[in-house]
Amino acid sequence: MSVRAPHLYRSLRAFCLGAFRLLLADLDGGADLPFAFEEHTSLDRPALYEYRPLVRPFVEARSHKLARHEDARIAIEELKREHAAAIFARAHASPRASDDDGLFASVMQPLLVRTAELCGGFDWDDAAFDKAYAELEASMFGRGHSYGAVAPLIGITLGGQAVALGGGMRVRTAATGEVAKLWPEAGGLLPADFGREPDRICVLELERPLARGDTEPPDAPGEVADAVTAIRLAAAAPVAAGPVLFERLDWRPYGVRPVLPIAATQPVGEPTRLDSFRGALAADLLGRLGAADEDPDLGEALDRWELSLFQDGPFRAEQLRESLVALLGGTDGLWAAVVRGAILLGEDGKERVNVQERLAGDPDADLVRRALVETLVRGDRATLVRMLDETILGLRPAPAARPPSVARALAS
Repeated sequence: MSVRAPHLYRSLRAFCLGAFRLLLADLDGGADLPFAFEEHTSLDRPALYEYRPLVRPFVEARSHKLARHEDARIAIEELKREHAAAIFARAHASPRASDDDGLFASVMQPLLVRTAELCGGFDWDDAAFDKAYAELEASMFGRGHSYGAVAPLIGITLGGQAVALGGGMRVRTAATGEVAKLWPEAGGLLPADFGREPDRICVLELERPLARGDTEPPDAPGEVADAVTAIRLAAAAPVAAGPVLFERLDWRPYGVRPVLPIAATQPVGEPTRLDSFRGALAADLLGRLGAADEDPDLGEALDRWELSLFQDGPFRAEQLRESLVALLGGTDGLWAAVVRGAILLGEDGKERVNVQERLAGDPDADLVRRALVETLVRGDRATLVRMLDETILGLRPAPAARPPSVARALAS
C-alpha cells in the first residue's frame, strides 16, 4: 500500500503489535472479551438486535497500561512531530492532562480498536492493520476535516423533515443505532426511553468543515446550548439536549462531552412540534443570540427567563420580573418595562391594557418570552426602547408590526 508517512506507519504498527500481545496475554490469563446484545428501536417499527464482541471497552479498560508501554511513547513522539495531528491532540473524550493523552485517545486507541475489529479479535492480520492505517492517513492528511457533533434532543417532535437552524446546526430524527455505531457504550448516556417516545427521537446535529491546519474543534457544548435556547424561545417547548454530546472527526469517534447544565435540564411542560414556522423563527433567533455578548442587559434578560423555566411560585415570578426589567426597564424599573412591553406586544389600545395587566405584579411567562422574541427579531434593543418611549409620549406611532413569519410562529 502507498504510505505517506513511513515513520508513523512503523511506529503505530509497532504499538498495535505490542498492544495485541498484551491484550492476548490478558485473555490467556482468564480475562473475558465482553459481547453486546444490542436492541435498536425506532418509532412504529420492530426492534432490531445485534450480537457482537465489544472490542472497544476491552481495550479502553486497559488503556492506562497500554499508554505506558514503550511502543506507545515512541508513537506519541512521532505523532507530536506531525502538524496534521495537532487537532487530534485536542480530543475531549475525558479531562486531559496533556496533548499526549489526547493523541493516544483520538489516534492510537481508535487505530488499535479498528484493527482489532477488522481482525475479529486479537489474532493479528497485516491487511487489517493496513486498512485501518490507510483510513487514519486519509483523515490526517486530507484537505481538511469533517467535524460533527450529535446531542439527543427531547421535548420536541418533528413533522418528518429536518429543520435547519443555520451555521451547520439542524434538528433531525435520529437514525436507528447511529450513536451506538460509533460509541457502543453510549446506551447508558442517552436520556431515558430515547428512541421509544415521539418526543424522544430527535437529535441536534452540528456539522462543520474544518480547514487543513485547524487545531481547535468548534465549541459544540456552547453552540448546542444556544440552539436549545433558540428553540425554547421560538416554540415554548420543554426542550433539553444531552446529557452529553458525541463528537466525531472524519466520521471517527472524537470525544464525548457534557452538555451545559441549563441546556441539559428539561423544563416542565408538554412536548411541542417544531414546524416550519417555529423552525424558521428558531433559526433567526439563534443567529441573533450573539447580540447578548455585546448587550449585558439583554444577556441578563435571557438568562433570567431561562432560569425561570426551572422554578415555580415566587421564585419564578421574581426571575420573570428581573428578566423583563433587564430587557425593557433599565434604570426606570419595572413600571417602565411593563408599559413598554404593552406597547411592544399589544396591537391596539384594548390589547395593550390586557398585556399591561398581565405583565404587572407576577408577569405572565409567555408574554415575557414573546417580549424577548420581539426584541431579538427587531435588532437594536436600545433603539427599540427609545422608539417605545416616543410612542408613549405620542411623538410617533407604535413600532412597525412584527414580520408575518414571526407572528405566525408565535401564534401557532
